[in-house]
Amino acid sequence: MPHAYIAGPLFDEGERWWIEKVDATVVAAGYQTFLPHRDNPPKTAHNVKAIFHNDVGGLDRCDLVVASLNGITTDDGTAWEIGYAIGIGKRVIGLHTDWRRRFDDEIVNLMIECSVETIVRSLDELTELLAL
Repeated sequence: MPHAYIAGPLFDEGERWWIEKVDATVVAAGYQTFLPHRDNPPKTAHNVKAIFHNDVGGLDRCDLVVASLNGITTDDGTAWEIGYAIGIGKRVIGLHTDWRRRFDDEIVNLMIECSVETIVRSLDELTELLAL
């Protein structure tokens, strides 16, 4: 079974709810997933390095990264995960359902936009792409 790393901001209940919907969509497409807030212990001052290394291991083991790019700017941790994944040759799909745009001819920052394989605009588009 292929593995997918689900990346995105996790700072409030709404962000966690959304990323869990993304995760469920990817699982339904036949992937085993790594979801950082589910697959790590609660963060404390004493375990941040362990969480970092666990997340990097999740990226190392995955076949695909699905990254939520919503917001005025892409979350900095998500941007790092995308850059790391691209650097080690992983496939990355961006998901941007936010109607706000910072630039007329870009959906998100050009460095992110040029790093991902494609940007889908809904969970339905993500489902269709994963079915290919």
